[in-house]
Amino acid sequence: MSIEVKVPVLPESVSDATIASWHKKVGEAVKRDENLVDLETDKVVLEVPSPVDGVLKEIKHEAGDTVNSQQVIAILEEGAAAPAPAPAAKEEPKAGAPAPAKAEAPKAGKGTEELSPAGRRVATEESIDPSKVAGTGRDGRVTKEDLVNYGKGGSAATPAPAAKPTPGARPEERVPMTRMRARIAERLMQSKNSIAMLTSFNEVNLSEVVKMRKSLGEAFQKEHGIKLGFMSFFVKAAAEALKRYPFVNASVDGNDVIYHGYQDISIAVSTDKGLVTPVLRDVQDMSFADVEKGIADYATKARANKLSLDDLQGGTFTITNGGTFGSLLSTPIVNPPQSAILGMHTIKERAIVENGQIVAAPMMYIAISYDHRIIDGKDAVLFLVDIKNQLENPQRMLLGL
Repeated sequence: MSIEVKVPVLPESVSDATIASWHKKVGEAVKRDENLVDLETDKVVLEVPSPVDGVLKEIKHEAGDTVNSQQVIAILEEGAAAPAPAPAAKEEPKAGAPAPAKAEAPKAGKGTEELSPAGRRVATEESIDPSKVAGTGRDGRVTKEDLVNYGKGGSAATPAPAAKPTPGARPEERVPMTRMRARIAERLMQSKNSIAMLTSFNEVNLSEVVKMRKSLGEAFQKEHGIKLGFMSFFVKAAAEALKRYPFVNASVDGNDVIYHGYQDISIAVSTDKGLVTPVLRDVQDMSFADVEKGIADYATKARANKLSLDDLQGGTFTITNGGTFGSLLSTPIVNPPQSAILGMHTIKERAIVENGQIVAAPMMYIAISYDHRIIDGKDAVLFLVDIKNQLENPQRMLLGL
C-alpha cells in the first residue's frame, strides 16, 4: 500500500519550508517514526518521521526545493522490504592473463553531511565521492564548484590533483543565506525601520547574588537536580519589574497598544544556525527551579535542533546574555512585536566605593533597548533601576518587593 509523506501543517507565521536534506534514498527500508527528511523554516528545522514501516518508493522534491504546508514530498510502500543488491557478475580471466585489480566504486552519499543541498545534488547525480575532492571552502569544506570542477577534470575514482595555492591569492566563497539567517536579517531590519528604538544603561553589583549562589547552590542542586545560575535571578527580577511597569510588557498593533497581563519571557539562545528565542511562559508563576529547568531544556533542544515552532511563538519581553561570549557592553535590538529587551553582559571585578571605602565587586553592565513610541525614557530607566535593586537585594524578589 502506497503512503504519502506530506509537509507538516505549518503555522500562519511560516509560509513555506525548504528541504534541507534527505536521510533516506529511494529503495531503502525505513522504520516507523524514523526521520526521513529535514525541513528548514524561517525559525527551526523540522524533522519529518516515517508514518509506517516500509520502503521509500519515490522522492518528489529534492534538497533545496521549497515546499508548502501539507504538500506531498515522498511516497512510501508500506510493509515492503528493500530489494537485495544484485550479485556482481564474475568475469573469468583469460589463461595466462593477470587478474584485473578491483576498483571500488565511489559512493555518492559518503561524506555528504557537510555539503550544501546544491553540492549534495551534484555529488549524487555525478556519482562523485566528496571525500576524494579537495575542498576550497571555509575550513576546507567541499563546495558545489569543487564538485563540478572535479567532475570535469577526471573520473570519480581518480582524485584530481590539488591546486597549489597561488602566492598572494585572495580566496572568496559565495554561499546563499540559510532561511533562518535570512529571517533574522529581515526581522532586524524590520526592528530598525519600524521602531523608535532607544537604549539606556546601568550597572549592577552582583555580590549578594554571588553569595546566595555560593551558600545555597549545593542545597538547591540537591533539592531540584539542577544548578542555580545567574539567569534565573534576572528572569525573576524582570518578571517582577514587568508587573510594576506594564508599558515595558506591552506591544504595538497598528494604532493600538496591547498590555499583556502575564509575563512570557523569551530567552535568547545561540545555535550553530543562528540566534533563537524560545519562550518561558507565565514566568510570574514560576519558581527559580522552574526557570532553570526551562532554560536548560531549551538549550538542550536548541543544540539538537529539536525546538518546535510552538517553543518560539509569542513572548512579551526578551532577555539576551552577551556576557557568555565576553561582551562588556552592547545595545540589544528589540524583537518585534515586543517593545523591549534586556541585555546582560560579562561580570567583571571592578573597584567601587562602598561606605567610603574602595572595594572590589563583581559588576555587570545591563542595558534596556525599548520602543520609544510607547515607553517613555523615565519608565525605561525606572524599570532598569527596579531590576538593579532586586539583584543587589535578592531577598526583595523572593518577597515580591
